[in-house]
Amino acid sequence: MSKTYQSINEKIAAGKAVVLTAEEVIAYVDRKGLEAAAKEVDVVTTATFGPMCSSGCFLNFGHSKPKMRITEAWINDVQAYCGIAAVDVYLGATQLRHNDPANMYHPGEFRYGGGHVIEDLVAGKKVQLFALSYGTDDYPRREIRTMVDINDLNQAVMVNPRNCYQNYNVAVNLSDKRIYTYMGILKARLRSMTYCSAGQLSPLLNDPLYQTIGVGTTVWLAGARGLVYSQGTQHASLVERGENGVPVEGAGTLALSANMKEMLPEFVRGASFRGYGVSLALGVGIPIPILNAEILRRTTVRDADIFATVVDYSEDYPQKTGNTLGRFTYEQLRSGEVELLGKKVPVTSMSSYNKALRICELLKAEIQAGRFLLSEPSQPLPAAQGMQGLQSVGPQR
Repeated sequence: MSKTYQSINEKIAAGKAVVLTAEEVIAYVDRKGLEAAAKEVDVVTTATFGPMCSSGCFLNFGHSKPKMRITEAWINDVQAYCGIAAVDVYLGATQLRHNDPANMYHPGEFRYGGGHVIEDLVAGKKVQLFALSYGTDDYPRREIRTMVDINDLNQAVMVNPRNCYQNYNVAVNLSDKRIYTYMGILKARLRSMTYCSAGQLSPLLNDPLYQTIGVGTTVWLAGARGLVYSQGTQHASLVERGENGVPVEGAGTLALSANMKEMLPEFVRGASFRGYGVSLALGVGIPIPILNAEILRRTTVRDADIFATVVDYSEDYPQKTGNTLGRFTYEQLRSGEVELLGKKVPVTSMSSYNKALRICELLKAEIQAGRFLLSEPSQPLPAAQGMQGLQSVGPQR
């Protein structure tokens, strides 16, 4: 027996859909059996919450009087990109505040940047806009400084080129000195380990072969109704996978967009990484329609079935050697301690399983209330795509 998006949406609209979270569905299928459960379950909600550096937003400020073609802009002293139409700007999550010393005095603190501006906007706070222009006949104004909040903007649209990584590295440091990375501070001589995934709750780990998540899929982006507008940058589906089809390294990614005016502040948080930079932590939820038993089976993936690869971030990661140190399941990682190279190593997570589970529950409630319908992808994500490296030429430093 198979279902369609239309038949599932009709049940959602009628308030009759059976919706389970990615955590609940595991025990449900164990109890009912796969075939019986596939007839009953309509939707499984998946989610993740963690740093997603390749994020940002388009903002439109409207026109001042007299009009101005903004060519340079800073929001709370964080520079935005202005190489687009008159009063549109793009603010990136990893852009530093003007005059931040960065790593001039290593390790830098990186207290404020684009991700923090985005957090402030979603929270309804006033931010300062300072903008310059060279002036034109039709846009004569050359400078403006003012305060705005998100309600003063015509549009505030989050447009993220790369979110929801399908699995990721586990980071360690084999060197004799502490290092500062986007995976956090890694202690010397293998005295810490970090990972970043919601594991069995994560969207693309529940749909490892991209059977339901594709371009046009409706998503819950920090509480707003959003969509997948493209494959994410660095989407690489041609990677090593386990027998269950789940990759054991970074693989697929999603490009996401949604209206920031509809977002919940709890799930949009600026992040500072000592010695590395700034970022944005986001919450994303994606419903998986249970069209058949195979799709349901893949949503029953457990942390014990998902492996992640350990990489040394002091040498192998920055030098791109391709060397790895082993693999652990997310069940092992979530235990808080693993044994590697004969040493017991404490493990911490960069993502929040609890927040991801809360998103699963919030999305489940919206679907059960008939407020969140599913959308069939207009095109699938690439299933056989690798990733190229950059060849450097000329003097190196």
